[in-house]
Amino acid sequence: MTPFDDTSGPNRPTPPPDPWAQVGLALVLLAVDPAGLRGLWLRGRAGPVRDRVLAALAPLAPRKLHPFMAEDALSGGLDLSATLALNTLQRHEGLLNRDGVLTLTMAERCPPGLSVRLGQALDARPGLALVALDEAAEEGEGLPQALSDRLALFLDIDAFGWSGSTDLALDMPCIAKARARLATIPLTAEALEQLTRVAHGLAIDSLRAPWLALMAARAHAAWRGVTELSEDDLRVAVELVLAQRARALPQEAPPDDTPPPPEPPEDDPEEGRDRDSQEPQIPDDLLIDAAFSALPPGLLARLQAAKAARAGAGNSGAGARRKSLARGRPIPSRPGKPGSGARVDVIATLRQAAPWQAVRRSARPDAQPGRLLLMPDDIRIKRYQDPTDRVLIFVVDASGSAAVARLAEAKGAVEIMLAEAYSARDHVALVTFRGETAELALPPTRSLVQAKRRLAGLPGGGATPLAGAMQVALNAALQARARGMSPTLAFLTDGRGNIALDGSANRAQAGEDATTLARAIAARAIPSLVIDTSLRPKPLLSELSAAMGATRIALPRADARAMAQTLGAALGG
Repeated sequence: MTPFDDTSGPNRPTPPPDPWAQVGLALVLLAVDPAGLRGLWLRGRAGPVRDRVLAALAPLAPRKLHPFMAEDALSGGLDLSATLALNTLQRHEGLLNRDGVLTLTMAERCPPGLSVRLGQALDARPGLALVALDEAAEEGEGLPQALSDRLALFLDIDAFGWSGSTDLALDMPCIAKARARLATIPLTAEALEQLTRVAHGLAIDSLRAPWLALMAARAHAAWRGVTELSEDDLRVAVELVLAQRARALPQEAPPDDTPPPPEPPEDDPEEGRDRDSQEPQIPDDLLIDAAFSALPPGLLARLQAAKAARAGAGNSGAGARRKSLARGRPIPSRPGKPGSGARVDVIATLRQAAPWQAVRRSARPDAQPGRLLLMPDDIRIKRYQDPTDRVLIFVVDASGSAAVARLAEAKGAVEIMLAEAYSARDHVALVTFRGETAELALPPTRSLVQAKRRLAGLPGGGATPLAGAMQVALNAALQARARGMSPTLAFLTDGRGNIALDGSANRAQAGEDATTLARAIAARAIPSLVIDTSLRPKPLLSELSAAMGATRIALPRADARAMAQTLGAALGG
């Protein structure tokens, strides 16, 4: 069935306030003006309800792509089989080189590079539109910002069951008439200004949002069969375009004590005609209320969580990305020679050699026909990218010089950081030092309960074997690196070391030992951070941090929360 009856003229009935009817209306608007709306963000897990929506889009002949599609499939490139068969250079067209609708499956897994590539294609090619299928199942997942900012329409169909939905079908003859009416509908500055005010009231920071809403209003007017925008068109645009972009509830406006302007005389026919010719205005607050009423319960919070997660995606628990010849995610191959674990990328090698076959055959007339002529420079070696896990090694001073109150604050800060590291899937380790020894109280682990238990049972008092703690931390970092992890050291101390590595109470020797270990840490390029917890910071810890190549932060009076925030920001978490 069609979402609405095909009644021509301005008396076409407005869509009923039915959530499923809104789904059908969004599909109609996309079919009417795919170039102006740029596409649809469809949020919902795979199932029969989503199949109904995708079946309705079948007349648009969408072409599928997935998040890990190769660049040559997107932008075109060498057609290897045709080139080898015809002995001339042949190229094939990419998905982004043709107008039409694309369907991106598993859009929540779209890597940043592809999302930017698709965004550039949508900006550069007016006839291209995208339907992003967001199958996010966990909090914080969602569409990349580069795509969500460009796709006008948004639908969340997770709340619909099979019994609460019906089959949808696009009335293509009526849609063709609506497309023909698009050019006759003016885009007024008043409508754009009002949509901009509504976007500001919803705390929307995107400059594209009001324009996309205006495009949706025009498409809705064309579908209704009218030649100018109305209040109903603006309301639908706010519900389908601006609602999902809202970032905050509107603030209560202060009462307006300004008296209303005097009304013109009733006997002025010219003024009356001017009022009749003006576009009807709907109050901004009613449009804002319509935006929030169009959202399913809890959706705004989920969208905000997804945006926050995308903003902090670079601070996840993944460590450095290592290039490997054996395992990991494939990355573009490079020229090289096989051997020592390197494997030949056959397809890439053939792609490199194919364009030169005609030239090489003309230079070697004695070459056997049909044989591929390869040169050493054609060989390409497979490469992979293997992301490593990150381990945060906390080195906590529990000596007597770190007063009991400061030790409690340090414990609180480390406990907060342990929880954040656990949520970011980091490994954590704990080195403690007091008295005459330092020990690895907790090897690298993801067990938050065990880490908290070891930290809570940490006593305080005694001398400060800072050099011994640095040696234990260095060994733990090297062992973690040997297992393919990326270590980071975080020292929480006042820096008043007085126990040398040989166990003697010699402050001068302890300082020399600490400086030697600091240089060893710097020589092995282990990222480090030093938080000076003393009430009166001393130059000694600054010199030690400089030798270590570490960032030093003085927090003499910070509480546990402020210390944890500073530590997290410095560590990139």
